[in-house]
Amino acid sequence: MAIQFCESYVLESIQAIHDFSSDTIKIALYTGDASFDADTTAYTATNEVPTGNGYTAGGATLVLSATYPKIEANGAAVRFDTAEWTFSATKLIKWALIYNSSKSNKAILSLNFGSERSATGTFRVNFPLSAPPLIYHTAPIPA
Repeated sequence: MAIQFCESYVLESIQAIHDFSSDTIKIALYTGDASFDADTTAYTATNEVPTGNGYTAGGATLVLSATYPKIEANGAAVRFDTAEWTFSATKLIKWALIYNSSKSNKAILSLNFGSERSATGTFRVNFPLSAPPLIYHTAPIPA
């Protein structure tokens, strides 16, 4: 899996636009026809997994993991609980986009699962606590 931060998010974070403690952060799923990169600026419904059979347009709301956001290893860190859908019919998924629905659907980062996956039943996007935080920023401290 490849994670790509959106450059607009990096700028918006230093402008104090995003507040992970109070904003609604969502994750939307996309087919292999979608494509995201550092230039992605906002959620789009284009090539999103079709609504129905366990999926709703716009995706799922992410739940901030307990004790986050916080300072971790000299940087700001954010983690989310596992996002989960139960599909009653097959869905084809290659991408996910995490975005801030409280702030004009501004994009935060994309996840590329590598190849289009066929999913029926429970589909999860895990944010493991043993790995580095999903969203992590450090800033140099002036001397």
